[in-house]
Amino acid sequence: MTHLLPPNLLKLFAPRAPLPYVRPVDRDISRVTPKSVSGVADILARIKEENTVGLIAAGKDVAMEEGEEPALTLAEETKREIRREERRKRKENEFKVAKETYKPSEDPEAVGDPYKTLFIGRLVRSLFPRNRGGSNIEANPFQSKLATESDLRREFEGHGVIERVRIVRDKKGRPRGYAFIVFEREREMKGSNP
Repeated sequence: MTHLLPPNLLKLFAPRAPLPYVRPVDRDISRVTPKSVSGVADILARIKEENTVGLIAAGKDVAMEEGEEPALTLAEETKREIRREERRKRKENEFKVAKETYKPSEDPEAVGDPYKTLFIGRLVRSLFPRNRGGSNIEANPFQSKLATESDLRREFEGHGVIERVRIVRDKKGRPRGYAFIVFEREREMKGSNP
């Protein structure tokens, strides 16, 4: 098809002349000599031997029996691994104890009809932060505070009569981030649920 094009367009498809060879500016690849590089195993073995000799020389003051090797200190990496393993075992033991002692049916705070109970999650900040002017038109998220039982009661009282509000806390008294609201009637609870 290109033979049907006019000559000025055919020039655009013509091959260009090959690029001329230019020698590399830095080093010629054919002249680079290979370098023999070995690993660090020989150096590490030599350093370990020197450390052992140094410990033996330092331990001459301390009476060492024949055949007894000097006590070498563990590397930091090994110490970290040991600490991690101890921490993991301690966590496993704590989990086993917590699993055996966990009895939610015996919790004195867990009372109320589950059909009248509303679960509120992600309860880190208050529901409706207010700005300094007192209006909710432009709420500033940096002025929010931790939600309390009274905040939850105030926000959900419009949906019905509330029997009880409970924010779940850990053993240190810090909020866990969720709460339960027990309404007087089941339909009030369903009406407050979006």
